Amino acid sequence: MANPDIIKDFPRVPADIVRRAASLQPAILADVAGRRGALSGRIRPLDPGMKLAGTAFTVEVRPGDNLMIHAAISLAKPGDVLVIDGKGDLSAALMGTIMMTACRQLDIAGVVIDGAARDTTEIIDMGYPVFAAGANPNGPTKNVPGRIGHPVSVGGVTVHPGDFIIGDADGVVVVEREKIEGLLPAAEKKVRDEAARIAAIQAGDTAATWLTAALRSAGALKEGEAL
Repeated sequence: MANPDIIKDFPRVPADIVRRAASLQPAILADVAGRRGALSGRIRPLDPGMKLAGTAFTVEVRPGDNLMIHAAISLAKPGDVLVIDGKGDLSAALMGTIMMTACRQLDIAGVVIDGAARDTTEIIDMGYPVFAAGANPNGPTKNVPGRIGHPVSVGGVTVHPGDFIIGDADGVVVVEREKIEGLLPAAEKKVRDEAARIAAIQAGDTAATWLTAALRSAGALKEGEAL
């Protein structure tokens, strides 16, 4: 009988949609998703140059125990991102160089940990994308069962298995599997619109046309007043 705490198979964002979405900034996707989906800013890349994009392979562990992460590494598919609910605990690292090397060897697209990592200099030298809430040299235990393939809470955001995950120097954004494809046209339009606006600013058009109306709406200016 299958263990209900370990769900091995679930729908994922199709690979062509992942590739298309991966070309966008997390900030753009968060904007078109209603300014939501961004994990807490405490979850940061180990190095600002790190980027990741893929489908969420979710793992829930007890604080300081990485038993289920080892199981997840053996079950994840190429292109998955391990998304680990470590309860925000920073008293012990959940992953280090050995596990990250295995992830890279298996074409796992990256790791997001609401918890700590270690061997950070070596991981940065590897160039493998890891986003974590912190670092700690203490090693983990491997004693306590957890869950794989269930919804998790990471950085204050619910992540379902198969959701789209993307991260860069700004942080990590999750978009629901069912919504990512439908958001791409608006995201791509926003990229074009922002590029046009930056070009206009560089040409001298620095005025924000919406500002006066917004100030009046907020009560900062009275009708007829201007900055």
